[in-house]
Amino acid sequence: MSRETPVPLEFEGEQLEGIFVGRRDGQARPTVILIPTVMGVSDLEIGFGRQLVELGFNAFVADLFGKKFRGSARDVMFGEMNRLKGDRGALRRRLTTVLDQVRGLGEVEEGRVVVAGYCFGGMCALDVARSGAEIAGAVSFHGLFDPPGLSPEKVKAKVVAFHGWDDPMVPPEKVVALGQELTEAGADWQIHAYGNVAHGFTNPKAADLQIDGVRYNALAAERSWTAFINFLEEVFGGDG
Repeated sequence: MSRETPVPLEFEGEQLEGIFVGRRDGQARPTVILIPTVMGVSDLEIGFGRQLVELGFNAFVADLFGKKFRGSARDVMFGEMNRLKGDRGALRRRLTTVLDQVRGLGEVEEGRVVVAGYCFGGMCALDVARSGAEIAGAVSFHGLFDPPGLSPEKVKAKVVAFHGWDDPMVPPEKVVALGQELTEAGADWQIHAYGNVAHGFTNPKAADLQIDGVRYNALAAERSWTAFINFLEEVFGGDG
């Protein structure tokens, strides 16, 4: 069985609290940082972390918004997301601080970290790669593709984005733009697009948000998860 351990972090006066999900033996393993949706840390991401532990990895569910926002209403969380999106340089510092924290944990194998995220978290995972960070991979599930507008860096991580083609937040021209951006940054990249699939397709409770164009899709969720695990096996050398 997995165990979940709260891990506090202070960032520029804000109290954040990620959740480390690992095995009870405490052994260092390849680790996946999971960055949640706009709704912040929830049972959804912790559940994904548990699945990763069953496959031999560790997971860390990152808190970017702050512990005080845990379980807040949708409108509150969208306001916080827009605050963080409004200053991508500050968001990069926040992401780098979380990454450094995870790297310092004794149960995280040195040099074997992947950052993955969902929706807003998917954009954050891409931003970590865009920063030139030394990570094994960056993974976006129905993420936002908008570039940060910062000085471009060489992307050292392998990158994969899982995208619903009918996602109204990321129309086809933004998909093409991301491919061009990653090519210019020298990245090893993939974009998997799923036809007739909207935004938020990995979340069985996506309809609860009551937002047009946000829908769960079980087949796309399964396909993207399978491809995700294949990606982890590739970047971690198949011995997670």
